[in-house]
Amino acid sequence: MALQNRITPGGEIIADPARGTLMGNRGILHKPDKTLGIARWRHKAWISCLLEFRARHSEVMPSNGYTRLFFLDEAVALAAGHRPCAECRRDAYTDFKNHWLAGSGLAACRAADMDRQFHQERVAPRSRQQFTRLLALDDIPDGGFVSLADTDAAFLVVGDALFAYSPARYALPVRRPAGIQVRVHTPPAILNILQAGYRPRLHPSITGGSLPA
Repeated sequence: MALQNRITPGGEIIADPARGTLMGNRGILHKPDKTLGIARWRHKAWISCLLEFRARHSEVMPSNGYTRLFFLDEAVALAAGHRPCAECRRDAYTDFKNHWLAGSGLAACRAADMDRQFHQERVAPRSRQQFTRLLALDDIPDGGFVSLADTDAAFLVVGDALFAYSPARYALPVRRPAGIQVRVHTPPAILNILQAGYRPRLHPSITGGSLPA
């Protein structure tokens, strides 16, 4: 049976057997029986990590470590409010931070500054549900995730196309409609980073590349 450790663009943690391309960390969320407790985070430093790094091997839900969460790709991780890890994804983190500075007009920032801002924007404190915002689809940069008014399905924005999300892959693209409002999953500060030019690592069902080993 699949463990409950896959994160959707809407921020839900679901059980699905499909393999992700990035791993996430929000702290220890699981119980000894490898089911999730009530908490959906233990700290504000939500990160996305490589599946393998320096030959480190660990359990998905270890008895004395954080819960390993998984994303289809980096666009999903960003929609859920996870930034690149500063250790295993150092180049991506540096690029991400530089685009944060470019988009915000700041001269410098720490990871904690970004984490604090993202946490204010990604979930409602009481309901712990992901915030969504109604915006014009024309204004959403590549890499943003949206849902159309008449569906809960999540779509990745890439150029003039929308790609429907599933835990295993993206569907074939449909044309991006003009002049409509959509519910946006990606937090505003991360949208600004995408608008400034940051390009997330996308799943091979879009790029045509190969999956991680």
